[in-house]
Amino acid sequence: MPWFVWLLAAAALGVAEFLTLTLVLGLLAGAALVAAVVAGAGVGLLGQLLALAAAAAAGLVVVRPVALRHMAQQPLMHEGSDALIGKRAEVVQEVTATRGLIKLSGEEWSARAFDESLVIPVGALVDVMEIEGATALVYPRELLP
Repeated sequence: MPWFVWLLAAAALGVAEFLTLTLVLGLLAGAALVAAVVAGAGVGLLGQLLALAAAAAAGLVVVRPVALRHMAQQPLMHEGSDALIGKRAEVVQEVTATRGLIKLSGEEWSARAFDESLVIPVGALVDVMEIEGATALVYPRELLP
């Protein structure tokens, strides 16, 4: 089979992968590229089909599982209010189970105590444990008296 037919097949499979995002058709497109190179080197149809099969099998057995694991991982960077979780803040207005105010990343945020039995005094340093809407749930960094 001429090499340009393999290139057309690779292009068609690449477009189909772009539309479906299955990670299978793209690997088959890569295998078709390998077959095009083999065809360009003057190898017969049987050699081209063997190269196609070997490249497709290698892609599906080796590359696809690694790609799927990588796609399933959570992002390393947090965005928006999730990025504030774990940050340190200073209490500006006493924090109780129902209300309070903290200075977090240069801004004032409404806050509540993560442990509802705590009352955190002004000036105490706290860690942001969760964000619920526009309210930070905080816990003191040091034991309270």
